Amino acid sequence: MRHSSKERQSISPEFGRSLAASALAFLAADAERLQRFLNLTGLGPHNLRDAAEGPAFHGSVLEYMLADEELLLRFAADSDLEPETVALAHQALCGPVHVGDP
Repeated sequence: MRHSSKERQSISPEFGRSLAASALAFLAADAERLQRFLNLTGLGPHNLRDAAEGPAFHGSVLEYMLADEELLLRFAADSDLEPETVALAHQALCGPVHVGDP
């Protein structure tokens, strides 16, 4: 079931962290997706767990998903979410994105 607009407006940081964990599981379910994520982030089996405990990690996972439209659409469909929900979850964790601000 897709989230309604009312639900989207009330996305909490806790939901954002939970969604980021789901996104990471989605990446890990496919070896190629996971390897690309690890290559681009510089993470690996030796430091992924420690990185996941950092305050910015969850927002970074969602930012990674948002940067790849095809991946975002697959994840959203797999999670039965609107892609905008991922963006709102990222915003709940990291604050609003200000395009063009210095």
